[in-house]
Order: sequence, then C-alpha cells, then structure tokens
Amino acid sequence: MRHALAALLLLASTLSPSPSPDGAAERLITAAQLRGHVRFLASDLLEGRGPGTRGDALAQAYLASQFEALGLEGGAADGGYLQPVKLLGLTASPDVMSLQRGPERLGLQYKTDFIAVSGREVAKTEIKDAELVFVGYGITAPEFGWDDFKTAALKDKVLVVMNNDPESDPALFAGKTRLYYGRWDYKFERAAKTGALGAIIIHTTPSAGYPWHVVSSSWSGPQFELPDPGAAKLAVKAWWTEPAARRVFKLAGQDLDALMRSAQSRDFKPVPLGVTVSVAFPNAIQHVETANVLGRLPGADAKLAKQVVLYTAHHDHLGIKPSSQAGSQPGADVIYNGAVDNASGVAQLLAVARAYAALDKRPARSILFAAVGGEEQGLLGSTFLAAHPPVPLADITANINMDGANIFGRTRDVSVIGLGKTTLDRALAPLARAQGRVLKPDPQPDRGAFYRSDQFSFAKQGVPCAYFESGLDYRGRPAGWGKEQREAYEAQHYHQPSDELTDTWNLEGAVEDAKLYFELGLTVARTLQAPEWTPGDEFEVARKASQRSR
Repeated sequence: MRHALAALLLLASTLSPSPSPDGAAERLITAAQLRGHVRFLASDLLEGRGPGTRGDALAQAYLASQFEALGLEGGAADGGYLQPVKLLGLTASPDVMSLQRGPERLGLQYKTDFIAVSGREVAKTEIKDAELVFVGYGITAPEFGWDDFKTAALKDKVLVVMNNDPESDPALFAGKTRLYYGRWDYKFERAAKTGALGAIIIHTTPSAGYPWHVVSSSWSGPQFELPDPGAAKLAVKAWWTEPAARRVFKLAGQDLDALMRSAQSRDFKPVPLGVTVSVAFPNAIQHVETANVLGRLPGADAKLAKQVVLYTAHHDHLGIKPSSQAGSQPGADVIYNGAVDNASGVAQLLAVARAYAALDKRPARSILFAAVGGEEQGLLGSTFLAAHPPVPLADITANINMDGANIFGRTRDVSVIGLGKTTLDRALAPLARAQGRVLKPDPQPDRGAFYRSDQFSFAKQGVPCAYFESGLDYRGRPAGWGKEQREAYEAQHYHQPSDELTDTWNLEGAVEDAKLYFELGLTVARTLQAPEWTPGDEFEVARKASQRSR
C-alpha cells in the first residue's frame, strides 16, 4: 500500500505545474553561457578536436571539469568521468583510380573525381583489375520483399551503389523519408557481407543531402573505426562524383540514367559493367584513444534511481586539414573548428546539466550526461557507449540527443527528427506549446537525419530517443528565410574550417531548445510510466528484447 501511495504521489507531482525552483533552474540556461562554452571548445587552441589528438584530450578535460564543478558524479563504470574508447585510424593517400574496358582506359583523379579509403588494417591497399558490378541501391530488406543482390556471385568484385533508397512508392522504404537502408554506412556494411573487395557510392547532392566538398573533407585524413577483427570488411570504400560515374558508365557502354531507373524495381538484378578497376595506395596506421565523458546526477527515488535519462552530444570534430589539402595560399585556415557541429550541442548539454544541478529537488530517476567522441567517424563513441553502458540498456529510460544548435534566432516551430516514432512526442508537445511553438516533422526527411546522429546508436539497442531542433519558421523573418539560412550554412560552412563562432550568432532559439531538452528530460525522470516506441516501429523489438533480459 505504501508503495502504491508513493507511486501516486510521484505521478501527481509529474502532472502538476512545475514548482518555482524548476523555473529558477531553467533560467540558468542563457545565451551567454552557451556562447562561452562554444568559444572555448571551438577555439583554435583545440585544433578541431580530432579523435586521439591533443585537442580531443583538452575537450575531454574541459568537460570532465565542468561536470565535477557542477557536483555531478563520474558516470563511467569505474566511477570516473572518462570512458576510454580505443580507435583504429587509417589515413589513405590515393592518387589515381584506373578503369579499363578492353583497350580503352579511363583515369579518375583523387579528390576531383573520387575519394577512397581502406577498410582493412594494412600498410598498402591494392585492387588490381577487379570487375565492376552495378548493384542498384545495394539493399536487402526482407520486410519489403527487396533484394538488390539476388543470387549474383559478387565475391572479389567491386560494387557500384546508388545513394539513398527507393522513394517513388510511399509503401516502400517510407517513400521520400530516408531509412537506414539509404545511409552510406549501411551500403558498405552490406557490400562487405557479399564478399566483395570494394564498394563505390555514386554521389549526387540530392541523394546525399550535401555537396561533394562534404564528402571530400569528411573522408580525407585519418578515418577511424572501432577495432573489430571478426567483422567482414571491404578492402576499399569509395565515392565517385556524379560526373565521374557518368564517364565510367559511358566507358562501359551503359546508360547510367536507364540503369538507375531499373533499380527502382524489386525485379532489378546486378549488372556486370564489363569494366575493371585498379587502385593502390599506402595507409598510415594509428591506434589512438578517445573517450566518452560521463557525468551522473543520482535520482531521488530509491527504486527508480537505478534508471537513467541519458543526454548525449558529441564533442569531436574533424581536426586539422591535411597539408595536402591546405592549398598554397599563405595563412589559409586549416582548422575545422566545428562551432555549430558540435561545440554548440555540447554547450547545450552543459547548460542543461547546470540547470539539473541547481534543482531544489532531484527527480526520481537519475540523469546521465554523455559527451561522446568519434561521432564524425561513424557514431563511434555512442556505439561503444551503447555496447558498454554503465547501466543495463533496459534501465536507460530515454535518450535525448543534441547535435548542432540554432544560431539564427527564435522560431515558432520545433523540428522533430522521427516525429511519431515514440511516446516522447506526447510529452514534448505541451512543453513546446508553452513556448508558443508547435511540433513539426523533419523538413528534410530525404536526408535520413535520424540515422546520422548519436541517438541512432541507442535506438538500435531499443532505447526510446528524442532528437529535435529549432524549425524553420523564424519569428520576425519572411517565409523561406530559415530554409535559406540552413542551405547557406550547409553549402558554405558545414564540415569546413569556416564553421566558427562569430558575433552574428543569435542564440535565443538555442536557449529555447535547451530549455525544452531540460524540461523533456525532467518530465521523463519524474513520470512513473516510461516512454515507449510506437507499436510496430523498427526499434520496438530491440526494446522488448532488452527488457526481457533484465
């Protein structure tokens, strides 16, 4: 009876208006605080926060000291603030990729036409006269009755793959909403399972969601991964520009557009191109260590405190531009400061942590703050944390992820990436409404953003996730202005050295978002009923499996 009464009191406190101490804590989230954290984390001193670098270590030390100063406990399994993550780094130095069909030859130039990296820990990568096979989208999806590979023998071949997933039929692959099947990491993983030597993705700006320079900057320099000796791995992972792909298909005597149209059907079968590919390059091998920085605020309820609401934001970026790309201009900026991506998200994480630390009364559930490493290299830090959580996965009640703050001002809307996937939306809607805002779905569903940031690592393990940001309807601005600002940032600054803190930043909207992050997590931490995936969601099965293993 006493337990039932306690539960009712806990539920009542959740449904009642927030007491004034919560408001006082929330008011500690300010633009000045966000700007100050970004100013340090995105400074040249940290040299772009590349994994395993001095700048990476400085960022970790700063975050750990901030957590400690707020009175948070170390959240790692050993009671400290750092969860070490070992990484394997490979830096490729390609030059030319050679294609041949009979006596005809074609040479593609590194960076201009293609990007290639090694998928294996070897001093030299070499593919010689391997046959190219076009495999459409490179997808095997039994739930849609889809298999691009059929029974083709693809061992030791090099597969040419389209980006994205089929989008013409709303009943297949969620129509224009990109699923994980459309992501580059899925393409390479699936190709490796066929026994292929390599895979080459055809880049187009619409299918990737970003221009070629993002590929060339992100896939140059050290490429890191979590060591996994037992996994199937490609010798070469590569990208072609669209013009380069058209030249190769012309060499093959094929119409690229016609083949891409044929790949929209379940009946598609792999097409050998009658062209061989050769490429060789040395690899510099590194074994480095980054870390996830974890801080924990213990919950107040003796029973529920073992459960946590997990906040995440990635602290890494791309480091320093390799000398081979720096150009000849004296004084060229070579540091990828990563101010928006993602010093700003980490700043929001720290601001939310400060608000929690200032609460008069702690919530029932514990709060775990995780500034994770290696996101830009493929969600490596969050993947490691999800595989080695300091509490059982079933006890991670929800994950709230922050990746890239709004620097353009206040909005009337909140863009929820994956709107409708979990019951967290029901809690978020009234909180947004109190700010005079409404929830809207992802304005760019074709980008597959839900599968591109750290919440995906936890979603795969079944943890209900919330990933949202300011929308595009800016207060005091004409229609379309927000979309223009986002597109300009992506075209000029995303994954470029110019992603820096400037005096033009308007962080009023970022403050509102941070308050929503705080309020949503606080609601979950106080509510007896835990969030759930919407019935039938792709991650529901994983959640049920983790709960059965309790």
